[in-house]
Amino acid sequence: MSTNKSWTKKAALKEISDLIAKIEPLKAEKRLSEKHVRWTMRTTSFLEEVFGQDSNYFANFNALTWRQEGSFMVGGPSRPEESMDPQLGAERVNQEAYIKHLGIAKGVLLAAKDKLGKKTISSVYKGKDTPKETSLLIKVQSLAEYKLRKVIRKKPRREKEVQEAFESLLVGADVPYSREKDSIEYSTKTYTPDFTITKTDLAIDIKLCASVGREKEMIAEINDDILAYKTKYGNIFFIVYDVGFIRDIERFVKNFQDEEGVIVKVIKH
Repeated sequence: MSTNKSWTKKAALKEISDLIAKIEPLKAEKRLSEKHVRWTMRTTSFLEEVFGQDSNYFANFNALTWRQEGSFMVGGPSRPEESMDPQLGAERVNQEAYIKHLGIAKGVLLAAKDKLGKKTISSVYKGKDTPKETSLLIKVQSLAEYKLRKVIRKKPRREKEVQEAFESLLVGADVPYSREKDSIEYSTKTYTPDFTITKTDLAIDIKLCASVGREKEMIAEINDDILAYKTKYGNIFFIVYDVGFIRDIERFVKNFQDEEGVIVKVIKH
């Protein structure tokens, strides 16, 4: 199964721009020429890998036939040569359809570029089957979002209490993980994620907001952690457990929404 695991958002956007830039020169080429076929195969592979076989972008591009569908007329007084050789007329009509389909392809790629520009690369993939890695990532997020609060009965005073509760959920859900095993050297500091899951290329960090002023501290901490963790992990998941000091969750999370591969969840006690 193809996935977009090997693509970064920056590289994918650059590839789309390059594919779009090649469309205009292709109009001067013959339908199904070497350059056209190579470009088509490259575009098909790219859309499948990044957006998936179930995406509208892949489906619409893959539906292009590069020829005129249905019946059509050739020859006539204005084109006597086609009356003598209908194949000439068929080639002309199909070439016109080819130019038209290049325009459609450009629209598909521009729409795909717009979509990717607003989303993370992992969120745009629509495969025939959900990759196991993606399923595991969703499972871990669900444990934090829907189960963590239920297993913490008293307001925690230390982050370790939240970490231990989340670890119990990972064990109960049979999720393979490591705890505080990976130290990452970045700049002049050493950063250690609370949990790491190799199968999903994921680093997990837990923050506890249990005092006034802690919200601003966490924003700075998370930003620093992101820079360090990104040197090794493609996915980063921050679980922020709040006992009543974050007033605007949407505003808090918005600080990190443009970070590719970064998920921040605020869990209210």
